[in-house]
Amino acid sequence: QVQLVESGGGLVQPGGSLRLSCAASGSIVRIDAMDWGWYRQAPGKERELVARISARGFQNYADSVKGRFAITRDSVKNTLSLYMNSLKPEDTAVYYCNTDPPRYFSWGRGTQVTVSS
Repeated sequence: QVQLVESGGGLVQPGGSLRLSCAASGSIVRIDAMDWGWYRQAPGKERELVARISARGFQNYADSVKGRFAITRDSVKNTLSLYMNSLKPEDTAVYYCNTDPPRYFSWGRGTQVTVSS
């Protein structure tokens, strides 16, 4: 059974940066063989896809994070990352990784990102 484990969240001031990481454990899952995404869910809101990377390496971003976030993957370490810059209070949410669409694996616990002064 595959477990998705997100890490790297925390409390950061507006304008700050964070790097999130995602690892798939429990089975042989190749990050670079599937389309993956970073999602987030803010309190009282639905979970939304904010960044995705295709198996071929093409990246797409939600308008709200375009130019500030970058999704990458490491085929050697078999991990997915989300670099977040120029963070805003509205980026506060629990961040999750999963395939896009998220039809194969259960959601992990996510990692909390709080942007506040």
